[in-house]
Amino acid sequence: MGIEDVPLRLICFGLLLTAPAFGQAAPAPAFDVASIKPSTADPASGSGITTGKGLMTARNVTLKRCMRGAYGVPEAQVFGGPKWIDQDRYDIDAKAAGPAGDHELMAMLQTLLAERFKLVFHRETRRLSGYALVVGKNGPLAKHSAPDAGSRTESRRGVIEAEGCTVGQLAQKLSDSLHIPVADLTAVEGKFDFKLEWTPDDMQAGPPAAAAAEVAPGPSIFVALAEQLGLKLEARKLPTEVLVIDRAEKASEN
Repeated sequence: MGIEDVPLRLICFGLLLTAPAFGQAAPAPAFDVASIKPSTADPASGSGITTGKGLMTARNVTLKRCMRGAYGVPEAQVFGGPKWIDQDRYDIDAKAAGPAGDHELMAMLQTLLAERFKLVFHRETRRLSGYALVVGKNGPLAKHSAPDAGSRTESRRGVIEAEGCTVGQLAQKLSDSLHIPVADLTAVEGKFDFKLEWTPDDMQAGPPAAAAAEVAPGPSIFVALAEQLGLKLEARKLPTEVLVIDRAEKASEN
């Protein structure tokens, strides 16, 4: 019996049976293996996320810090949620099934946060006071990363160290340090290696007299950016996308 002999109702029935396969959404990208444990490090010590060749390692990170990496939104633009989201710290080790890049790894981190922290949020646009990160008259000065370099950023009080870091990622780190939105308006592309060092505002007046001979106050973050990276911050009101947390739960240790 040829196709012309098959009743039309049987052809339509067969199409109905196969149609859902074409309309099904692809499964969310996920790590093959992932471990989340409470961090035992001092909260004031360094923290950060390192990626490379299908691996993601996070040390001493909060849920807010993980959201920043996963969604590319600075912590100053994450609102709502319980207090522990920027207090409790975790160590995360995760591995993809194959050699995933940074973009794929961050998509997998989104899935991990939804599954393990039960994270639910929505997006809003708010007009907030902040800074625009722009190129100074002598910049940019940072060294370009090797083409196959992985990504690593680590920050602690008065220091940002980075390898394979975009200027957009630097803007996120600056936002975290200043606790105010920072928008990358440099139009500078590529990845860079650098170490940015400055003296936080509460230390600008100088150390106590007893220690003044041993410790000299360094540059402000504004001066350090100009001198070390050839960039500058300009105060502006910015229409800013924010994430508003609707629900989050502490991840169980595994």
